Amino acid sequence: MTDNHPFTGQRWHDMGGGAAGTIPTGQHDFSLWEKRVDALMIIASSQGHFTVDGLRRVLEDMGEEAFETMTYYERWIAAVNQNLIEAGVYTTAELAQRMTAVAARGATYGEAASE
Repeated sequence: MTDNHPFTGQRWHDMGGGAAGTIPTGQHDFSLWEKRVDALMIIASSQGHFTVDGLRRVLEDMGEEAFETMTYYERWIAAVNQNLIEAGVYTTAELAQRMTAVAARGATYGEAASE
């Protein structure tokens, strides 16, 4: 480890007992895409495409930058996506093709959601 990051026995994602700053306690309404990520996770895991351990492995392997720059649900959709690819549900080429088709529908969420 470097002088800036001495080895403590913890990985970067393990906040266990460390100062994490202020924790917001207010409730907020989830956006539609966040609700869809949650639903996709429940459906895909119930179909046996991945386990909680599989999701955790991908989340922990993302690296510190992902935890600093991505939102909670952005990390979750990335983890779900990686697990679905690993399970053979679809390939990265199939995902890219589908994403291109959705992007071609329009720039707004409403345009992209309509098919």
